[in-house]
Amino acid sequence: MCTSITFTTQNHYFGRNLDYEFSYGEEIVILPRNYPISFRYSEGKKRHYALLGMAHIHEGYPLFYDGFNEKGLAIAGLNFVGNAKYNKPMNEGCDVAQYEFILYVLSSFETVEQVKQSLLTLNICDTPYNETYPCAELHYLIADKKESIVVEFQKDGTHVYENSIGVLTNNPSYNIHLALLNQYMGI
Repeated sequence: MCTSITFTTQNHYFGRNLDYEFSYGEEIVILPRNYPISFRYSEGKKRHYALLGMAHIHEGYPLFYDGFNEKGLAIAGLNFVGNAKYNKPMNEGCDVAQYEFILYVLSSFETVEQVKQSLLTLNICDTPYNETYPCAELHYLIADKKESIVVEFQKDGTHVYENSIGVLTNNPSYNIHLALLNQYMGI
């Protein structure tokens, strides 16, 4: 089971395991500050933060699994199969294809607070990268040195949870994870 964890002592730590029995051709990707980035529904970015993460590169485009940027903002996408639900493009405001979400967050924001504010107007679209790469059904742990959240895009809307435990695994939803964890607190 894939797991992501974050904690802060004197330093901020963020990590995750990609627990598959086979490879998707993932590799470490460094995207330098201001390297041109293209997005499906908006103009590409010519100015953005530097970032590093794990991604599968397809036709020169990084499909990120996780990463962090030069400001210390980190994100990991973990399996949320059967629960993730993305929207149709609205062609207004800020449409972002699901496969661009990690790249969009890391290139655009310095803090979790900024991400939370953007989620008020951000529309995550159910647009696949191509016929070979459908939308990944994921939920996300997003953290900086001050706070951590879980973001889930579901049929009834976008859910943002303060992540008090600093951990996220695959299915089920974060609120169910917390309820299950509470059952075992006395052990």
